[in-house]
This record gives sequence, C-alpha cells and structure tokens, in this order.
Amino acid sequence: KSFGRVAVLFGGKSAERAVSLNSGNAVLKALLDAGVDAFGIDVGDDFLQRLVSEKIDRAFIVLHGRGGEDGTMQGLLECLEIPYTGSGVLA
Repeated sequence: KSFGRVAVLFGGKSAERAVSLNSGNAVLKALLDAGVDAFGIDVGDDFLQRLVSEKIDRAFIVLHGRGGEDGTMQGLLECLEIPYTGSGVLA
C-alpha cells in the first residue's frame, strides 16, 4: 500500500524536545527503511511554511508535550486538510 508523501513531525518547543527528536528520527528511519516516501520536519518557528509549501499526503506526529499532545498540531493539520496519525483534536 502506498502512503504517499509522509511528513514526520518532531522536535517542537516543549520540555520534551530531546525525546521527540530521538523518537522522530527513529520513526523517520523506520519509514524510509520500509520504502515509504518520508521526510522530517522539526516543528520550530518556521515549520508552518513547510507544511503549506511541501506536497504532504499525510503526517506522522511524533511530538511530545504541549503542541503535540494537546490538539494544537492536530487542529492545524485538520485546517490544512492533511490526514495525521494518532488521536483527534478533542481526544
């Protein structure tokens, strides 16, 4: 099955940034090893431009703490109509 172009979202600004970077890089490597067309986006100050400009078929969220586990990123992805992994905005 083709997943299309997958953006792995990791990093961010929460206190759990280091854990997210490690997890995100592991997920990205696993996807690439499985032949998935994946690339990483470190969710910092200017990540929104990349989300808008890159051709993304779906997002794999590997963010921990605020921004990644509180529905913020999920809401943004829904506004951009990009399917994503994990729970929805209200979960």
